[in-house]
Amino acid sequence: MPHLTLHRKAFIALAALLLALLLIFAGFSRLGLQRGLGPYVAEIELARMDWLAERLQAHHTQAGGWDSLRNQSTLWGRLAHPGGGSRRPGAPPPGDPGAPRDARPGLPPPDHIDSSPPPPPPDDQRSPDRGSITPPQRHPDDIYPRLGLLDAQERVVVGTAPQSGGARLALRSPDGQTIGHLVLAPPQGVRSEADQAFLAQHLGFVAWTGLAGLALALLLSGWLARRWLAPVEALATGARGIAQGALHTRVPVHGNDELAQLARTFNTMAEQLSSIEASRRQWLGDVAHELRTPLAAMRAEIEAVQDGIRPFDDKTALRLHRQVMRLIQLVGDLRASLDAAGTSAPSAQVPVHPLSLLAEALASMRPRLAQAAIDVDTTGLDALAARSPAPVVQGDAQQLHQVFLNLLENSLRYTDAGGRLQISAREVAAPGGAAHPQVLQVQLDDSAPGVPTHELPRIFERLYRAETSRNRDHGGSGLGLAICRAIVLAHGGTLTADASPLGGLRITLTLPLLDNTAP
Repeated sequence: MPHLTLHRKAFIALAALLLALLLIFAGFSRLGLQRGLGPYVAEIELARMDWLAERLQAHHTQAGGWDSLRNQSTLWGRLAHPGGGSRRPGAPPPGDPGAPRDARPGLPPPDHIDSSPPPPPPDDQRSPDRGSITPPQRHPDDIYPRLGLLDAQERVVVGTAPQSGGARLALRSPDGQTIGHLVLAPPQGVRSEADQAFLAQHLGFVAWTGLAGLALALLLSGWLARRWLAPVEALATGARGIAQGALHTRVPVHGNDELAQLARTFNTMAEQLSSIEASRRQWLGDVAHELRTPLAAMRAEIEAVQDGIRPFDDKTALRLHRQVMRLIQLVGDLRASLDAAGTSAPSAQVPVHPLSLLAEALASMRPRLAQAAIDVDTTGLDALAARSPAPVVQGDAQQLHQVFLNLLENSLRYTDAGGRLQISAREVAAPGGAAHPQVLQVQLDDSAPGVPTHELPRIFERLYRAETSRNRDHGGSGLGLAICRAIVLAHGGTLTADASPLGGLRITLTLPLLDNTAP
């Protein structure tokens, strides 16, 4: 048994559904045609009997009503069978074509119709053995047994009244009032050859139409199955490619429906996975490079001592100790960055004064900043720091102090000697939808060198450096800003980087503020 793919299942389901609809349509068409043929034939037959309607209207006018016809089958037979029953009542009566319609051979005009019994039948209609009158031989399709007369109150006057589906012809008086209806019941079944031929012709038309519809339905179901399921098959192929490690796999997107949105989401996911994989590879390469540098220096020192090129003295021990401390610092920074990235909230949730923490960090860094001849401008910070009560945030004082130290260390390392550092702080309104209406915004602007615009979004990545200006010669591990951003995000704030008007880098830090009350 062949494997039923989703495409085949959809094709079979659609084809079966359309085939069932076509069979139902053909069945109801046949049933409706059979049921509707009788009333249609009755309408045509009654439409040809306008001469009888004129006779009945004339009789009603002459007799003053229908009482003379009630239970008078003989008179009804004379009116409905002007030829004495030898001819179908639907056929026009014989006679001179130029004579009036009511001047029927063997029947007086309507003005002279009476209720006297009809003349005796000719000798050829008498029974040869008993001499009795033999009823007229009726045609199998004679409509007389199906013909009836109703008065204005819908009561049967004479003849047969159809139960449902019959034809009706209104009878009116000279002044236009309805005086009754001539009714004709539909024939029961299809008996004549003409009716059977008509029914067979139309059923053949329905059959050919159904076959054409079936062929169209199969073509349509095949096209719809392929059209609807092609994106699904493409997604399945793309998912297999991603699972096999081909992260460059993308699926085509057509239109704007749900499948197209799913394809776009899949492509976005593939791009993110590819970016994560690229970042992972780069991060592993950077870590290996960072570890290789001090290890290579230590190896060179040790091999020089072993070969007798350099004596093992205090200077050699100091250089080896410096490389070991660099390794310890790098491993510690890696561990700290991973811990900070996995922290969803600060470890200690207490009210703290962030500007006091910034002042402490700045006081500890001032000697090194002065040694590098970097001028520090805190004009934009002093006014807010001197305000009472001071701004308060909820968080961990030790972690926030580490953030400020890392930011100041970054400016010190990557600002040319004789440069400038400008620190400012202010309270601003929080973006819409924030839990706190006010946030504390701290900005650090340093002078040249700067960071290219296209590299600004990446400076918070682990081990990333803008190599053209802020390189490894300055001794950083490339993890300080990544640690700062992880801590700030855990406190519900933001940390962004932009070009500074002083020619260097602008770091903007925001933290949500509590009410201005002392802790």
